[in-house]
Amino acid sequence: MSSRAFDVIVIGSGPGGEGAAMKCAKEGRSVCVVDQRHLVGGACTHTATIPSKALRHAIQRFVEMRHVPGFRASPDAQPSFGDLTRTAGSVIARQTDMRQTFYERNKVEVVEGRARFLDANTVEVGQPKGAVDVLTAKAFIIAAGSRPYHPPDVDFTHPRVYDSDTILGMEEMPQSMIVYGAGVIGCEWGSMFRMLGVKLNLINTRDKLLSFLDDEIVDALAYHLRDMGCLIRHNEEYERVEGQDDGVVLHLKSGKKIKADVLLWANGRTGNSNGMGLEDLGVPLDSRGNIKVNEAYQTSVPHIYAVGDIVGFPSLASAAYDQGRFAATHLVEGRLETRLVEDIPTGIYTSPEISSVGRTERELTKAGIPYEVGHAQFKSLARAQITGRTVGMLKILFHRETLELLGVHCFGDNASEIIHIGQAIMSQEGKANSLLYFVNTTFNYPTMAEAYRVAALNGLNRVF
Repeated sequence: MSSRAFDVIVIGSGPGGEGAAMKCAKEGRSVCVVDQRHLVGGACTHTATIPSKALRHAIQRFVEMRHVPGFRASPDAQPSFGDLTRTAGSVIARQTDMRQTFYERNKVEVVEGRARFLDANTVEVGQPKGAVDVLTAKAFIIAAGSRPYHPPDVDFTHPRVYDSDTILGMEEMPQSMIVYGAGVIGCEWGSMFRMLGVKLNLINTRDKLLSFLDDEIVDALAYHLRDMGCLIRHNEEYERVEGQDDGVVLHLKSGKKIKADVLLWANGRTGNSNGMGLEDLGVPLDSRGNIKVNEAYQTSVPHIYAVGDIVGFPSLASAAYDQGRFAATHLVEGRLETRLVEDIPTGIYTSPEISSVGRTERELTKAGIPYEVGHAQFKSLARAQITGRTVGMLKILFHRETLELLGVHCFGDNASEIIHIGQAIMSQEGKANSLLYFVNTTFNYPTMAEAYRVAALNGLNRVF
């Protein structure tokens, strides 16, 4: 058993942990990062964001190739699902190597193992080979992430029942699939499998898809999923899951029964707070294991912070990184750098993509803010016509009197990239945040960025 002392201990090396560790280290603090994996990067790099987005890219390229005129692949040339998922391996390796150099260059010690609090200033780290480290620190930042939620009455050991982590280990392509849960993860995976031609049932426990998004974007997503052949069932809840030798039967409380080759459970995530000893310190958790924090990301123990997926919404890699920097700034400097955690864009990698920043029409109407709308349909843009990716639109919400940007919403190819132009203008102070920027700026032609000028002019035509 060894014992060492640090200024700050960060638990978890995903985006939140990395952001926190780098900020503390660059401010001259001695930092140790504890992670249960042998390699840094967290679930984001190894089981969630990077593998699924690399897989999505591989699927898109494969589907595009099948539509190239004159292309005829033999059955032997068709990749298995395992072949497609393995394309992520090189990306994961490069990401891991790069992130490891960040810790080495900034003299941050990385310890492998699971951390458990012995008291408010001490953690015990159990290493895989049985050794135990006892580490003490003046402050802690918990960024241990989350894992797929497993209800106790669903048998996840059945070979045809998967979650969003284990689905990456599936080898053969199913003919049909049930996706239970139509949140971000369910919609992303559902659209990927539908691109591959898998017969898909998407089961939504609510009355509409992704209700936190702008209604027009939600309607567009639902339309295009159905247009792809996806069957969406709203307001349904499972009663039980019956695993069979040749498939899975999902019994719903409405009395319906649905059978498919496999079931993908995508109904929420659980914070990785179990076994960490937080209850003994009086740190409250919610029913899904998420840690409750204040506006500074402090827990009920002021020198223990928590960031990222383990605190719940929005559960985005991008948000986690900035939350880590935010918490570390408060820890080191005692100030709240609120710009880091305000107006964080959403990026949803369905097919087509969705991205948004700022407020929705529903929110602006409820707040009584006089706004107007500008649209640009991708089918009218030369660049989209050239690439053939004409599905989608850009939507700008702006104050009809001051022309201040209030929200930007995008649905279509590369939406998660396009959104950042609007985000950059929205973040400006005073009169610099203005719809007129897009009217008075020359955009390269043909580009998708030109959608901002089209949408701005479209919106201005409604102002009188």
